Amino acid sequence: MKKNLLMLLVAAFSAIAAMAVTTDGQTYEPVNGFNLVNKWIFDRVHSGTSFTNSVVCNQRARTAVMCEGVIYVARSEEKMVIVGTDTLQQAVIHRFDVENGTPLPDLDLTLNGSPYTTFLGVASIGRDNFGHIWVAPMTSNAATQIPLYMVDTETGALTLIDRLTKGDKLERTDYLDVIGDITRESAECNVMTVGNNTSGSGCATCYRWHADQGADTFEGGFEGDTFIDFTSFYPETKMGFSLAPIVKMALGTDEESLYAGDLFYIDDFDTAPVLYDVSASVIDSFEEVPSELQPQFTANGVAEFTIDGRNMLVYARAAYDGNGRGCQANICELGEGMAIAGMQKYWQIPADSLGKVSDGGLRVHCLNIDVAEENGEEVATIFTFKAYNGMAVYKMGKNVTPGPEPGKKGDVNGDGEVNVSDVTALINKILGTAEFADAVCDINEDGQVNVSDVTALINLILG
Repeated sequence: MKKNLLMLLVAAFSAIAAMAVTTDGQTYEPVNGFNLVNKWIFDRVHSGTSFTNSVVCNQRARTAVMCEGVIYVARSEEKMVIVGTDTLQQAVIHRFDVENGTPLPDLDLTLNGSPYTTFLGVASIGRDNFGHIWVAPMTSNAATQIPLYMVDTETGALTLIDRLTKGDKLERTDYLDVIGDITRESAECNVMTVGNNTSGSGCATCYRWHADQGADTFEGGFEGDTFIDFTSFYPETKMGFSLAPIVKMALGTDEESLYAGDLFYIDDFDTAPVLYDVSASVIDSFEEVPSELQPQFTANGVAEFTIDGRNMLVYARAAYDGNGRGCQANICELGEGMAIAGMQKYWQIPADSLGKVSDGGLRVHCLNIDVAEENGEEVATIFTFKAYNGMAVYKMGKNVTPGPEPGKKGDVNGDGEVNVSDVTALINKILGTAEFADAVCDINEDGQVNVSDVTALINLILG
């Protein structure tokens, strides 16, 4: 019995070290009738070595996406595999439960039955508007095409959607955006990315592809052309996009234009998000935004959503410069006519920081929002992910409330916290070497204090 319990204790320490999901410990005051709560966080600031030792804390784990209750973190070149006589590194997608951060089974990616081992093969991961997960590799300025793959979320098998031809202008590409249905079964589909050229003034090229519903292949999305060179920027002194730019298409306002992606944000290293249309004209920018809402230019990320008729904007506020400027995002309500200039800040997430360590120049900050009805009201689930620094899930709604406070259920030793020391205390209680009240130690509330309570306590700590 003692030997088994000691083995269980070792397993408990191992599991907790592998994934110590917690909360950010912050209080977010209500704004305009909306509450905000942190469901969980897994990052450098709040999770310590549990995060830094994890498989998702890696500069090859660049992007992540939330879709239908699951978080997908794509990591290129992770798993060592033998292909013929070669030892290669297979891409892997790590998955987590949106509600509590619990790890789910990984997806080892394959293409045509073989391990998918392309260099930076899953630099970009995302979702379309019909629940399909897609991935795409980084491509160099020598590559003429960008392969776009759909992921089988049961097996990890990749299906080629299309090879998107760049055309006459070849630039490096990193991060894609997709709107509509990549299968073209239920709706049209549009795909965009921005060229990445760090020399001189940067790159002014943006790529776009379009496919009608039912179409077999994609064609150029700029009136038949695959790319356009921008001439309008914010600030006006810019002449191109620099360092890991991202593009994010906005949903249209009616059924006909819903997935057209006619308006889109571009954010890159030396600017704030800029809203463009398909003629490459600047529609809106941060030019007239108050200084306190101006983002640090070195972080790239933006997303729109609507809740209870209010149009919201989430954007990366800061990169990794310490407390108050550590991989955070602002949640704001857009002004009249959805103007950026008139927006009102609601909250900064996290209120303290998500991380404080350079991601090696990746720049991208992934932001996903799902709005659904919960208990008769609209609730927004907000996912934030910054490569090499952490991720978190927040809930926004009129009646959302925090979960159980740390230091309550499971606080066996009565120190006000629920952590590994409580597992040790509970095992000592079961072994008869320590005295704690049965009511406190009966974690699973089955009327007995035994090994099953240790398992229940471990699950409680893991979230």
